[in-house]
Amino acid sequence: MGLIKDARSIARRDPAARNAFEVFFLYPGYHALIYHKIARGFYKIKLKFIARWISQICTRRTGIEIHPGATIGEELFIDHGHGVVIGETAVVGNNCTIYHQVTLGGTGHEKHCKRHPTVGNNVLIGAGSKILGPVTVGDNAMIGAGSVVVNDVPPCTTVTGVKAQVIKVCGERIAPSESLEQRTGDPFKKELDDLKAQLEELKRRLDKEENDK
Repeated sequence: MGLIKDARSIARRDPAARNAFEVFFLYPGYHALIYHKIARGFYKIKLKFIARWISQICTRRTGIEIHPGATIGEELFIDHGHGVVIGETAVVGNNCTIYHQVTLGGTGHEKHCKRHPTVGNNVLIGAGSKILGPVTVGDNAMIGAGSVVVNDVPPCTTVTGVKAQVIKVCGERIAPSESLEQRTGDPFKKELDDLKAQLEELKRRLDKEENDK
């Protein structure tokens, strides 16, 4: 039932999908979920070599690498998906959307500890984003395309940039993951624009004082 639910969820959320039948046979992101469920089963009973072998088959066939140790919630939509990497201790919540070239990776060489991100429910992660280390991404958050996230992301916020900064606090009731809207923006550009505006205002005041004299 879980895989059928996943297929229906993807068909509902992707405008290019005509039905769940098409998702079942044609979508690599969905195939990656099937492989992961099988690999995860072997991983849980300590047959880790077989689990990794299955995950490597998945990588070669779909271009998506999900470590069998990763915890994946319900109704994950990996759109296109090529280049997606999800690390061993990563946790992905329910109803999330992940675009291609996304990495949920680690930052160290430690073993037997939490090294990868925890992603909440209804989270959208834009194409090319990198979320690194044991950070937490809160529910209903949005990660802009190309962002690098190395700090926790509060719930219901939009972050973007390198390194990612909050650019919007989301008060909308609609789950961002359902909208499939990849937000982009450069917080550093905004800061430079604000600084430029302040300099222009200062110049205007100096010119006015000069004219008054």
